[in-house]
Amino acid sequence: VQLQAYGGGLVQAGGSLRLSCVASGSIIGIDAMHWYRQFPGQQRGWIAAITGNGNINYADSVKGRFTISRDTAKNTMYLQMNSLKPEDTATYYCNAQTRTWASWGQGTLVTVSS
Repeated sequence: VQLQAYGGGLVQAGGSLRLSCVASGSIIGIDAMHWYRQFPGQQRGWIAAITGNGNINYADSVKGRFTISRDTAKNTMYLQMNSLKPEDTATYYCNAQTRTWASWGQGTLVTVSS
């Protein structure tokens, strides 16, 4: 399954963006899907996950502001980002994992201006 991430852009602090991660095949049966982000000069860091049975977890840095969800009919995972801060500026990546493979989408850049 290939993933493509969309939805990044420039937004003012306090604003919102919704990222989408579209899979080339069915996401039913995928053990977990994740969002990561990478700040310039740093390693990619995990921020949110949704499992195949719907369990959801967030990193403390985004809890209460970001919401992960998925639509199995559209083979798409989302990341709704509210109350954005300049420190949320990063390249965002989606990831899907099963027992036998993992796939990454290309990054989508989110820039939050102060």
